[in-house]
Formats: sequence, C-alpha cells, structure tokens
Amino acid sequence: MTSACTTPEPEATTPAIDFDRFVNTGQPYGAPDLNWVKQDHLKPTIEEGMRCQKEEVEAIATNTEAPTFANTIEALEKSGQLLSRASSVMYCLVSAHTNDELQKIRAELSPKLSAHADAIAMDERLFARIKALHDQRDELGLDPVEKRLVERRYTAFVRGGALLDEAGKERLKAINEELSKLSTQFSDNVLAETNNGAVVVDDVKRLDGLSEAAISAAAAAAKAKGQEGKWLLTLSNTTQQPVLASLNDRSLREQVYKASIARGSQGNANDNLNGVARQAKLRAERAQLLGYENHAAFVLADEMAGTPKAALDLLTGMVPAAVKNARAEATKLQTMISTTVAYEPHVSQVAFTLQPWDWDYYAEQVRKAEYDLDEASIKPYLVLDSVLNNGVFFAAEQLFGITFKERNDIPVYNPDVRTWEVFDADGKGIGLFYGDFFARDSKQGGAWMSSFVDQSFLLDEQPVITNTCNYAKPPAGEPALITWEDVRTLFHEFGHGVHGMLSRVKHPYFSGTNVPRDFVEFPSQFQENFMLEPTVFARYARHHKTNEPMPKAMADKLLASTRFNQGYATTEYLAAALLDLEWHMLPSDAPEVSDPLAFEAEALMKHGIALDMVPPRYRTPYFSHIWGGGYSAGYYAYLWSEVLEADAYAWMKDNGGMTRENGLHYWGLILATGGSRDGKELFRALTGREPRVEPLLAKRGL
Repeated sequence: MTSACTTPEPEATTPAIDFDRFVNTGQPYGAPDLNWVKQDHLKPTIEEGMRCQKEEVEAIATNTEAPTFANTIEALEKSGQLLSRASSVMYCLVSAHTNDELQKIRAELSPKLSAHADAIAMDERLFARIKALHDQRDELGLDPVEKRLVERRYTAFVRGGALLDEAGKERLKAINEELSKLSTQFSDNVLAETNNGAVVVDDVKRLDGLSEAAISAAAAAAKAKGQEGKWLLTLSNTTQQPVLASLNDRSLREQVYKASIARGSQGNANDNLNGVARQAKLRAERAQLLGYENHAAFVLADEMAGTPKAALDLLTGMVPAAVKNARAEATKLQTMISTTVAYEPHVSQVAFTLQPWDWDYYAEQVRKAEYDLDEASIKPYLVLDSVLNNGVFFAAEQLFGITFKERNDIPVYNPDVRTWEVFDADGKGIGLFYGDFFARDSKQGGAWMSSFVDQSFLLDEQPVITNTCNYAKPPAGEPALITWEDVRTLFHEFGHGVHGMLSRVKHPYFSGTNVPRDFVEFPSQFQENFMLEPTVFARYARHHKTNEPMPKAMADKLLASTRFNQGYATTEYLAAALLDLEWHMLPSDAPEVSDPLAFEAEALMKHGIALDMVPPRYRTPYFSHIWGGGYSAGYYAYLWSEVLEADAYAWMKDNGGMTRENGLHYWGLILATGGSRDGKELFRALTGREPRVEPLLAKRGL
C-alpha cells in the first residue's frame, strides 16, 4: 500500500525519516516495524500525515467533475493512510508503554489533530459534494452498503458542524480543541495518580492473606521503584482493588481503598475535578450549538438507544432489583463480620459495621462458606497461557475454524508483548493478533482492544489487532496465575479482537468495531459466555503443576457461584452508568459544576443508588471511560449490549449450542459485517426476533 500523497512540501520534510515506511512497513500484514520506529519519528510523521490528508481532501473538494461515489466517498475513504498508520502507533504507545516525552508529544498533537478533523468536517466544498450524493442516493444505483456509507458520511459531517454558520464553526473548533486538551490531561493525570497512589508496605506480615506469588510480585514492584526490602500494592483503574479480597489486615484494606478513591481529587497537580466540570460544560455547549438539548441527547441520537430516556429507562428499571440484592448481600456480609473470628488485630476482633473496603474480603469469606470456594484454591487452575491457548483460542477455533500460531519475528514495543498469526479454516493467513497482558507503570489501567491496521478490501488491508490487559506479572520463572474475573476479561477483550480480526468489509469506515457504541460491546460480552462452556472450561482449567483438570466438585461450585455477588456488581455498574448520564444531561445554560463530588453524590441519591458500602465502579475524578475515552454518555452501552448478547447466547443454546454452523452464522452477520448494516437489523437476522431482556435478568439472578 502506497500513500497517495507523494509530493510533500519542503518545509514538512524530515530527511531522517522515511515517511512511506509507516505505510509500507515491510512487515507481515503491514504491521508497524517497531524495531525501526523511534519515538521522535511520531510528531513529524503525524504532522506530515495531516498535511498529506489535507492535500488529498483538497483534491476531492476541488475536483471539477460532478461528484460520484468513487471520486468523493471512496476517495475520502482512501485518504489519510499515513496519518492513520502513524497515529495508531502513537496511541498504542501512549496507552500501553508511555513516558513523559510521549505524553508531551500527544499533548502537543491532540489539539492539532482535533483542528485537522474539524477542517475536514467543516469544508464547505467537500460537504457540498457529499450532500449532492446524499440528496440523490436513491437514484445513483448504489448497493445497500454504498448507500449506507453515503448516509453515514453525510450524518457524520452534519454532526461535525457542516451546517453551522461561520461563527458557529469557529466556536465549535475552539470547543473541540479545548476538549482534546482536557481529555489528554485527564488521562495523564489518572496514570500519574494511579502510579503515585500505590501503597508501600514496610512489614510483610501486613500482607497476610495474599498468595506467595502476589507477595513476590509486590516485592518486585517495590524494587522496581527503588524501594527494595519493601512491598508495593499497585492500583487498578476501578474503585475496588483486587487485593482487597485477600488482605487480612483491615487497616491496610482501608488504606488501599482510600488511596483508590482519592485519585484525581486531592488538590494537587494531577487533580481532575476542575477539568471534568469544564469538559461537561463544553460538551453541553457543543450539543446546543449542534441543535441538541444536551450532550447525552447528541450522543444517543446516533446510537441504538436513540434517546437518553431509553438508556435511563433500561438502567433505572434494574436499580430496584439490584439494590435489593446488594442490601441482602450486605446483610450476609455483616452477619459474617459479626460471627467470624477473623484476623483483625487493628480492631481487636470487635464487630464493626461493613465498609466499602470490607466488601470484597467478606464476600470472599461468604463465597467460601456457601460454595466451599476461595480465590486461593481457584487460581492454581487458571494459568494465563492455558486460559489463552486452551480456552480463548480453542473456543474461537470451534466456533469459527480459525487457528493461531505464535510468531517471535514480529517487532513489538515491549518484551512482554506476544504476537500470533491468525489462519482461517483453509489455512490462509488472515491477520495478526498482539497480546500485552501484564501491568506496568508505563501502561494505562484497565483492558482494551485496538488495532494497528483495520481490515478493508478497498485498501487491500488485513487486520492487525491488539489486546491489552493489566494482570499481575509473576516473578521470573513462575506461571502467571490469574483470577476468575481475569479470565472473563481475557474472553471479553478477545471478543472485541475477533470483531476486528474477522471483519470482511470493503470500506474502512465500517471495519470491525466501527459500530454504534451500544452495539460494540455485544461481541465482547457474547464471547464471555464461552469461558463457561463445559468443553472449553475442561481444557483450560488445569493445575499449573500437575496439569490435572479442576476437580469436578470444585468446577461445579465455581460455575454455580457465577451469580454470586451480582447485586453488588450490578449496583456498582449502574451507579457509574447513571453518573455518566447525569453529567451529560446537564443543559448548556447550567452553570459549570463547582463541586463535582457533591454533584456525584446528588446524582446517585436521585436514582436511589447511593449506597455507602457500594461505591460506583468508577468515581468522577478517575472515570476514564467518559473523560479520557470515547464513552461519554455511553457507559450504559455495556448493559444495552448485554441484553443483546444474553439473548443471542440463548438463541445459540436453543439451536444446538457451540457448533461451527452457529459460529459461522454469527461471524457472517455480526463480526464480518462491522458497521455496514444497522445493528437492530443484524440482531433480528441473527436470532429471528427482537431482543428480550429476560435472558439477562436470569443470567444476573435478578
């Protein structure tokens, strides 16, 4: 693939950089040559990519021929290849293996990239050509996908400000530029706060309850920070922290929890409170400028939900049952606290009232009592390599006929990153898959899927997909034992991965996960179901020392416990999703929120979900999905998509279960199609019916 821009202006040229090598990488499937790419390549290459695309768009906009699908829509699809390739590398590195210089590069480029996108979206000449095609789309002889692409491009330009007057366009550009800066700063602050908030422990006795592997990992983390002889408990991106389920020392649990919820709200250089209030205000103003009541209305108008009311109805409809179940679970935990003789030296074994930092610990005790299970007994059977190869990859082979061969010759950005070539049932290579599984200080929290290259027949490109997680890295020579929730994350992110890898579309605009936000989580959550499939579970759940399968009694108890603690899990999710919508339903004429934490408390109280012992999964100052990512007014999408996937899985079970025939049917309609068809239409084609909420309620025990 060669970039269409071949005549760079002299002042944009940096002789030391071969710009074309970002596109024609010389690597399999066009994967980036990360042995060659240097950090200081990124800024000049992305700037050259913007200049290049500007030149390409100018050629489209000034074309004297009448607009056609080929010379306008497809020409736009082909533009920006250098920018796309270079920016994908930057965003991968800045999220998965960053440093101060990379963050400065992103901070400098973010407003420029925003301005570049705005310049295209508000180009009156380009929009006039697209509008002309849109107005006569029924007479052009387009196939259904081409017609949809014209409609989607037209809608995107209108939502990008193409119909605004000059003053409106200038104000929109200023808002977008400021929002890009604020979003970048938010993400940088969260990473700094998460790293700075890690809890240092001086006495190993305080780590009682953690496994030997976890204690060794904490020692290694402290040593890496120059604190040899101590132990470091690092933080994950969520409110609750994994170690809270195991630590016997209640005062240390409290310390870890309070370090977690303090992130971004401490009045220091990384404080996010003023920044999120400003983002909310600017988003509301932008929505009003574009003709919407608020930012949520603007976002959801282009999603499956359609309106904030539809999303609110789904969420609030589940609140009573979730809260009722959470309160019942809390009563069990309080009883456990009152009756158990636990190792609580800092409270002299006196009964106390359940607090947020106690929930996971005593939930684990209750689970052990009710199901005779505890995390320590389960983890030896959950080895990362086995779950990946014998679980995730095996399920994909059974469903889709695809296989994975690990390659050690593909350049990577960190030694922990692994790469596999993906083959279809006929043995034909169809793409690359990167797995970056272990936490490190240079990586943002959480887990995500991304891509270096998106599949497109128009561009003759095959997918190069990444999955990134944050599992605890074991000491050298020891296996990576993961939690049951980590297993779910691995299957979930791989669901996004196959959405990208198994895409079969012509136009990059529709490739893979380029679908509505409340549809994009459907494939990822659907894939989670296969971690529980008996044939899959039996292959991956094996002891790391003996390779013996998990005993049937233990496996039965584990599978039976999947609904355990669902009141808590559902409530913490609903609290975060409702908080997101409340922030983004603020009208443009409302004053900027002066006290974001008070706003948060009032929002939760309003919806009857303000439970002291069940905090939101993410609190406002570190809610990266909505302030630093693409989920603003969209966090509800996980539940919306879960309705789809639970019913789709019920359809699969009713039609023979995990068969190749069902897998290929699902691939062809959902994964291969990307955004080229309407999501509601695709679901009906898959299952033969409208989605039902009952399978989700049954799945969650609600």
